[in-house]
Order: sequence, then C-alpha cells, then structure tokens
Amino acid sequence: MSGGIVKKTTGTLSLLFLFLIEGYPQETSPPIRFMFYNIENLFDTYDDSLTDDNEFLPGGLRRWNYQRYNRKISSVYKTIMAAGEWEPPAVVAFCEIENIRVLEDLVYGTYLSKYDYKIVHDDSPDARGIDVCLIYRKDITEIIDYSYFQPAGINKEEYNTRNVLYARFVIRSDTIHLFVNHWPSRRGGVLAGEPLRVRIAETVRSKLDSINESENGNARIIVMGDFNATPDDQVIGILTGSLKISSLMINLSEKLQGTYRYMGTWETIDQVIVSGMLINCRDGIFTDPGLVKVFRPDFLLKRDLKYPGLSPFSTYSGYKYQGGYSDHLPVLLDLKSR
Repeated sequence: MSGGIVKKTTGTLSLLFLFLIEGYPQETSPPIRFMFYNIENLFDTYDDSLTDDNEFLPGGLRRWNYQRYNRKISSVYKTIMAAGEWEPPAVVAFCEIENIRVLEDLVYGTYLSKYDYKIVHDDSPDARGIDVCLIYRKDITEIIDYSYFQPAGINKEEYNTRNVLYARFVIRSDTIHLFVNHWPSRRGGVLAGEPLRVRIAETVRSKLDSINESENGNARIIVMGDFNATPDDQVIGILTGSLKISSLMINLSEKLQGTYRYMGTWETIDQVIVSGMLINCRDGIFTDPGLVKVFRPDFLLKRDLKYPGLSPFSTYSGYKYQGGYSDHLPVLLDLKSR
C-alpha cells in the first residue's frame, strides 16, 4: 500500500512540475552582471593644464604619487574581480576617473587584460577633470553605439560637471539601453546644485521616454550612477514618476543598506533604476528587485573612528591618506534570460 501511495504522489508532483514549466518561461544561461562604482578620485600623477588636478600631484596637498596610484589601480582591480565572484562583470561603469590613461592602466595593466575589456570614455567639462565612463567584455556583449550628452540650453562655459553617458548594448539578441550618471554634489547643503540636477534629470527622462516610445513601451533600460540623491528624493522622482520606470534601490534604502556614509548615516545615493519591461517581460533578458545589491565585503569597510559602526574604507580621510578603496560602495545588477 505504501508503495502505491508514493507512486501516486510522485505522479501528481510531476504533472504539477510540467505545468509550471509550460505555464512560465524558465531561466536559462548564467546571469549577466552590471556594476557601477564611484571609485573616489582616481587620478594619475601627471599635471593636466586644462583641469584643476593640482591636489593629486606629487607636490599637491594630498601628496599623490606613483606608489599610491599603483595601489589604487590594484584596489579597483581587486574589487571588480571580487564583485564578479572571480568572473568579472560584463559591464563596469565608473565615475571619478581622470582620463583614458587611467582606464588603460586598469584594463591592460592588471589581470583584467585576460578578459578583453573594451573602453568607452570621453573627457567631461568637469572642472577637476573627472569623468563618467565604462568598460565592457566583448565576449559577453557588444555596443552598437554610445554618446555623451548634457542638458540643452545651458551655456557651455557655465556647465562644469559631468556629462551623462548613454550606451546601447546587444546581449543575447536583446537591446539594452544604459545611462551612466554622476550628478552634481550637494556640498554646501541639499539645495546646492539642485537646479542643475533637475535640468539633468529632465533631460535624462526625456531620452528615456523617447526610447521607450520608439520601442512601443518595450525598451529594456538601465539608469545607474551616483545621483547625489536618495531613491525617495524629489529629483529622482523626475525619472521614476511613471509606472514604466522604477528604482530597484528603495527596499535597500529602507533596510539602511546604503552606498555612502555621511556623518554616521548611510545614504543610498548610488542607484539602479530600470524600465518596467526589464522587470515584467515574459521572455528574453530580465531582472527583478532581488537581483540588485550593494556590494559590501569586509575589505571595502573600516570601523569608523568618529561615528559608531562601519564606513567605506576610503583612500583618504579628509586629506589624510589611509590607502583604502573608495568612499562609496559599488552597486551590482544581474540580468537573466528566460
């Protein structure tokens, strides 16, 4: 009798399993990882006469030198490898990179050279010369095109912050639209730079709507970067004020899983925002809120001597060199296919 019961139960479960397979698309292939990392002032040691990089020269206030530069390059390499769990991410977007020479030292001067990363970079109008850029693995994805942009109607002589990077990828026959941001800082108070942040947000939103409309509401879009604003901020609402675009960082922010710590308080200012299609599609490339996370291994953290708890292990504490990684933690997004 017991044997018959086992057979009957197994058959029922098998039918249920078959129903699930037929009723819902199944995930296939390993995830594709995107990473964003504000790497805290990765400057080379050479003077650029067109930018204000004097702090990061051997004779500057921070006593930046070749040994410290090499250590920083190694630290970024180590973080990328660890974030990919020793299979580095398909796409790594950065901010606070000084120039393409720094990227070349990272991509070709470390073991990242084994993974055939390609570089997307352009100099920005930022006063200090720090740029938004990315690297990507050609064995996993390909870029169709890319461009940099800034809000229209702004006097170029007065625009001294970072441009937004737009790149269009093909991954497993699906098109992915990526926007990489580094919005103006709020140093000097919440309202500092706010009008410019609003202008940038409105420009990005206009481009998101245009792309989504051109693809009949089916565009797979990722917006990531250091927004110098939290997920519930009004300026972020300019991007997410539609059911078609949503932040994946809200739950992490509510759980105090921030990316930056200011005066003992964690803030989620490095964010990932995606289109509804990327979450709700029934086949092809997709993601969901459970596939985004703040990367916070022990080696990226240090006990805060001023405020209780841990803070990102930064390269500098004020002007004091401490040899850490960055004052921000990276964010990771996995894409899957079904």
